Amino acid sequence: MSGPVSTATTATTATTAPPPLPEGVREGNENLVRLTPDAGLKVAALVAREQAGAYLRIAIAGGGCNGLSYKLRFTPELRRGDILVRSAGVPVAVDPKTALYLKGTVLDYSSKMVAGGFKFSNPNAKASCSCGESFSV
Repeated sequence: MSGPVSTATTATTATTAPPPLPEGVREGNENLVRLTPDAGLKVAALVAREQAGAYLRIAIAGGGCNGLSYKLRFTPELRRGDILVRSAGVPVAVDPKTALYLKGTVLDYSSKMVAGGFKFSNPNAKASCSCGESFSV
């Protein structure tokens, strides 16, 4: 003889899978670039305010006082070849060339009046300027 049958159901949390990546875009991880919680909150606030796109694009271009400089902008879509990293609730787009210089970088944000703003901590940089916007490898 079997015991009473429980009719209670277990509550399940519905999780939505991220949308499929566009063709030619691959998923990366925080070993490439990681945003701190403070950076994630600031980027989310800026995405809502600027309405320029849901993705934060991090790029590295020639220029600045040390030869290479970081570029941040919002973009509404990913491009073929991009690497998508989801960090601190933010979808970050990185092109393959930038990824070579960015690996292991942490992006932080400080709201201090002096020396506040976004700060990159890049383990590949051999030198960087005092403003933190350019570096050399």
